[in-house]
Amino acid sequence: MRKSDIEPERTSRPPDGSKVIMDTQMQDQGFVISRIELRRYVERADEQLGDYSLLTVIVETDKGSVEMKYDEGFRGPDALESAATMLTRYVGLASLINRALIELQG
Repeated sequence: MRKSDIEPERTSRPPDGSKVIMDTQMQDQGFVISRIELRRYVERADEQLGDYSLLTVIVETDKGSVEMKYDEGFRGPDALESAATMLTRYVGLASLINRALIELQG
């Protein structure tokens, strides 16, 4: 099973960048989470504002995977690294996992 809360045409091509956030197994709420990946899709460019990026997160579990919108907007050239830092340094990762598991249960 694969779920997504993103319009399919926005992620139908390979991402412009990606970063694996977690690649070890952990258990949570009856799920075995095996991988979390952050992806960046550059959708357009503006001369003054720079690239408009869609950032998504894919959470892979033993019961399916889910791709969710994490952020979007004119976030600069280091959008992927900034988002990865936010996820790993603060409570973002736990919140993200909970959101993904709720999506898979629904």
